[in-house]
Amino acid sequence: MQIPQALDPVAAIKQAMPAAVLDVKTFRDETTVVIPADKIVDVARYLRDTPGLVYNFLSDISAVDYYPDTNRPERFGVCYHLLSMLYNRRLRLKVYLQEDDPRVPTLNPVWPAAAWLEPRNPRPDGITFDGHPDPRRILLPDDWDGHPHRRDYPLGYETVMFSFNAEEIAKHKPYAKE
Repeated sequence: MQIPQALDPVAAIKQAMPAAVLDVKTFRDETTVVIPADKIVDVARYLRDTPGLVYNFLSDISAVDYYPDTNRPERFGVCYHLLSMLYNRRLRLKVYLQEDDPRVPTLNPVWPAAAWLEPRNPRPDGITFDGHPDPRRILLPDDWDGHPHRRDYPLGYETVMFSFNAEEIAKHKPYAKE
């Protein structure tokens, strides 16, 4: 059996689904394709099933909280880390989500491993995966109030330190005396 020639994943997605690619970022030979959240399942299935692409392994899902970046309309980013074992190459799909109701469709129908990765990682950020077969919280008790991975979540009784208030907080820290 002959292996099909490898295709450029970005060009292939743009040709098959032009409205699905919002942005492409490359940094240190890692490519990130930014797509709308409602297109994630279609793009993922296309990347998995197309000869010459065959991204057949969902290696990880991670979430990013961009708070307090006011220049960005979306607060959250969900990153899907894909691997094509046939062509030995990686690709990252990224979707941005609004703060008020962060929802994205589940990738469980495309990669069954998403059943474990989706609730494990981003759930403490409050991101909901629509259609997930088991939406229980697994890292937090069911009665937990809040989302501890969010950057504005209070850390005990201490004010959260950011670059804009670091000097004020440092004044109140108990440092060792010389």
